[in-house]
This record gives sequence, C-alpha cells and structure tokens, in this order.
Amino acid sequence: MTEEKVPDGLRYAKSHEWVRVEGDTVTVGITDHAQAQLTDIVFADLPAAGKAVTAGAGAMVLESVKTVADIYAPANGSIVAVNEELKTHPELVNQDPYGKGWLFRLKTTGPLDPALMDAAGYRAFVAGGG
Repeated sequence: MTEEKVPDGLRYAKSHEWVRVEGDTVTVGITDHAQAQLTDIVFADLPAAGKAVTAGAGAMVLESVKTVADIYAPANGSIVAVNEELKTHPELVNQDPYGKGWLFRLKTTGPLDPALMDAAGYRAFVAGGG
C-alpha cells in the first residue's frame, strides 16, 4: 500500500473530510485515504449554492463504483461555492483530493466541529484503523 497523503495545515474529520479554513469560509474535500477506500468516483451530487447545512449533517453525496458516501458539514453555515468541474469530471476527487478535487465552500455561522483533528492526529487515527 502506498503512503497516503495527509497535508499539514488542514483539519480532518473522523468521517474522512478535510477542511481548509480561510477566515469565516471553509473549503471541504475528502482525504486521500477516503478516495482510496471509495475507489473510482463516478458522480458527485453537489449541494446547491445557498443551501444551509448543519455541523455533522450530510451536505452532499459521492458515488463510486463501489458505494455511496455521505459528505458531512464541518460547521453550521451555508454553501457559497461548489466545484462545478466535478459535474463532468468526478474523477478529479481521486486524482487530486486536496486540490482540483475539492467539493464545496461553506460560509460558517458557528464554530468548527471541535472534534476535527490536525494532520498528526488524523494520521494516527487512520493508522489505528479509523
């Protein structure tokens, strides 16, 4: 198995989303570990811009050849942008999960989920079978 990438400077959820904080806006994607587990992603059911989301609740769905996976919001807020390129190229999530494969941006109206881990914490979580 190849070493999975876990960039420093991001926050990570136990449900394998990553979060990049930029003021009161956060960008959300799935981790390299998650995309490897899902295998080939064939469809991204992106949320609508303006949709209100609740911390810990499903914000969107990714479909792979293997399964369907809920993607959870890391904070209360509203969707301000989605990665439109995923409508025609969902494989970008597999190819570049921390870059071109980002999923959505959320303007937060509350604090981030306090259970989010830093990169070292997430690496330990995955290494422990999480």
